[in-house]
Amino acid sequence: MSIDTAPAATSPAAPSPARALWANKRISIPLAILGGVFIMSVLRVVTGANDMNSSGAIGAALGLAVPIAMAGLGGLWSERAGIVNIGLEGMMIMGTWSAAYFALNWGAWAGVLGAIIGGAIGGALHALATVVFTVDQIVSGVAINIIGLGVTKYLADRVFGRMEGGGPTQSPGLPDLPTVTLPGSSFLASVEKHQWFFISDLAGMLGGLITNLSVLTIIAIVLVFASVFLLWRTRFGLRLRSCGENPWAAETLGVKVNLYKFIAVLISGGLAGLGGGFLAMVASSNYIEGQTGGRGYIGLAAMIFGNWNPIGMAAGALLFGYTDAIQLRGGGTTVHALLLLLAVIVLLVGLWQIVRRHRYWQGVIALLIGAALLVIYFKTDTIPTQLTSTTPYVTTLLVMALASQRLRMPKADGQIYHKGEAG
Repeated sequence: MSIDTAPAATSPAAPSPARALWANKRISIPLAILGGVFIMSVLRVVTGANDMNSSGAIGAALGLAVPIAMAGLGGLWSERAGIVNIGLEGMMIMGTWSAAYFALNWGAWAGVLGAIIGGAIGGALHALATVVFTVDQIVSGVAINIIGLGVTKYLADRVFGRMEGGGPTQSPGLPDLPTVTLPGSSFLASVEKHQWFFISDLAGMLGGLITNLSVLTIIAIVLVFASVFLLWRTRFGLRLRSCGENPWAAETLGVKVNLYKFIAVLISGGLAGLGGGFLAMVASSNYIEGQTGGRGYIGLAAMIFGNWNPIGMAAGALLFGYTDAIQLRGGGTTVHALLLLLAVIVLLVGLWQIVRRHRYWQGVIALLIGAALLVIYFKTDTIPTQLTSTTPYVTTLLVMALASQRLRMPKADGQIYHKGEAG
């Protein structure tokens, strides 16, 4: 009679209560947001920069983030299908002109449709070049940017230059889109005025998110969550993402890869065009040559920051929009206060890299950068005006460089696909 002496299989150790708590996104995300508000409240009191988290600053940040988010979302749709799209800037430019043209002739809502159509035309050109003729995707994207800039410049001169109130580089004033203020904004405004620690800060930030919202802002928010649902919760989204991961395997399963790629790039162009339409119709109320200001490229950076995920991309766009709003509203004094916030964030990232991720070199570098920022903060009283405009770019680059993310682009992103090569 034999006795089995093999050791019994041991079950994995249960996670600690703290780790289990943070693993639950329904709990961890709100806690992280509240923690961020608390840190900003402390910094507001320490620095005296009351505009750092006011409703006005948050509202401005949201408005500045929308066109970047639409460009980033457009890039995400394209790259999830395996097509690199650096032509987003040109598609946004097409959206600015077509939004103004449609709005002047048929009204504000027609301008929204025109923005989508203008960007989609750029998307169609990019899809035709990369999907049908398999042109190098980077070359095609650069060409779209050049085409978008040149065509709109010519059309603006020919169309708006002949209109009263217009000119060769700008259109007449455009009709306004409706704005929405959600219930509770007046209560939040009254709480914010009291300057209570944390409570007023939270009220101000919430108030900025629900007061005088353009309908395009609401549409943009809906599009972000709709993209999450369509790409990760539907058969259409699964097939589209399979084209960006392994188009040859998708082809063997009956997926019409080229069709899905074409559709994705069309959607990409339409979203980027909508971002351009926001700039023309909401941000400035008219078309102005050069008003995109490179936001198509910044949208690509936000997409990478968000790890090719709509929610993460939106967070990256908000980060850039917030820092841009701060430097526009507060100038050197508020940016100086923001320097302390950035130093705290970088120091926390460095500690997290060392303690939790065991990435010692990255952690030490982050700690050194954070310490340098603290030295600059305590040695100066303000930031020179010449440097404040660089704040959004510097902040975004630092956070993207130091944030610990497992960035993973779609495996077949940028690769040339020919139908019938699946073997």
